[in-house]
Amino acid sequence: QVQLVESGGGLVQPGASLRLSCVVSGSIDSINAMGWYRQAPGKQRELVAVITSGGRTNYADSVKGRFTISRDNAKNTAYLQMNSLKPEDTAVYYCNLNWRARWGGPIITSWGQGTQVTVSS
Repeated sequence: QVQLVESGGGLVQPGASLRLSCVVSGSIDSINAMGWYRQAPGKQRELVAVITSGGRTNYADSVKGRFTISRDNAKNTAYLQMNSLKPEDTAVYYCNLNWRARWGGPIITSWGQGTQVTVSS
């Protein structure tokens, strides 16, 4: 059983910073990529940032230059550093993991339970 546990969300004012963490536990052979998605009320879930096993990153245009995704492989943890937060960043943020249970096996996608980020004055 693979589990993803997010933390670090909260209520902040515009312009503030937050750092989200996603700790992965369970039996994993290899990780292809980890990412962060978000879903605002009444909207579809959208990709925020992703980091591959090779360290390549990709960001949504709306967060480029403000958010940074990183990984600590030794701790099986992914982070999302969010700076200069805006009210439109308000959403539930979900950690996403694409991984294999065995070498050459199919890629499996797992999700965390989500953490609320609210940006408001």
